[in-house]
Amino acid sequence: MSEAGACGQVKSWLAAMASRALDCIYTPQCALCGEVLKNARALCEACDRELPRLRPPFCERCAEPFDGCIEGAFQCQNCRELEFAFEFARPAMLWDERTRDLVHQLKYARAIHLAVELGRLAAEAFADARMRPALDAGWPLVPVPLHRSRFQHRNFNQAAEIARVVAKQTGLPVLAALKRTRCTDTQALLGRKQRLENLKGAFALTAAGRRQLATSAEGVILIDDVLTTGSTVDACATTLRRAGFKRVWVVTVMRG
Repeated sequence: MSEAGACGQVKSWLAAMASRALDCIYTPQCALCGEVLKNARALCEACDRELPRLRPPFCERCAEPFDGCIEGAFQCQNCRELEFAFEFARPAMLWDERTRDLVHQLKYARAIHLAVELGRLAAEAFADARMRPALDAGWPLVPVPLHRSRFQHRNFNQAAEIARVVAKQTGLPVLAALKRTRCTDTQALLGRKQRLENLKGAFALTAAGRRQLATSAEGVILIDDVLTTGSTVDACATTLRRAGFKRVWVVTVMRG
């Protein structure tokens, strides 16, 4: 065995031992039902299985789900009337109180360990056949950035934490290609028009983004926690497209 391989095995063994030690001190529980867990998970199998996944039929642009039988790809009326800088968005999960609770625990209660579960869920979106070219070409994952003032308050960026887990699941690299140039109002209580106005000029390309452009401008995948109106990822995609990236796709944990 090579020295690098032996070092990797030692690191894995130490990580496993550390996990077992923490389990002895802090009994891991399911973040939704409270069941005692093993193997450093934060969701029990039953809760994981019951979380509703996004299944066809849904709009090929914004992933708005539809009931009934619709054969083939289609766009909802809303998307036919709007122009997006991203080609399509692919959430992994339907809107659900339980999934929203996991996202809120991560963002507002600093339950950073839940990023592992949310990132694993988000990675399920890559089973969509449309994602194959990005996987084959190794497109980078670009987390939607926080402004530095909000980052200092929260001490982490939930999109970046989710992106790191997606990277492990898919083998794609994470690229901090964007920065937030001004602190915007919270989007949750704003309508689409207000959200778009709120986000004008809020993002810029980073030095890492410019280096990526010099290497490959084929495409990137934006990563965020929830897709609601699409205004935030559209503002990010606009910045990336204007900089020179040819294609921008979006992956989120949940459809808002």
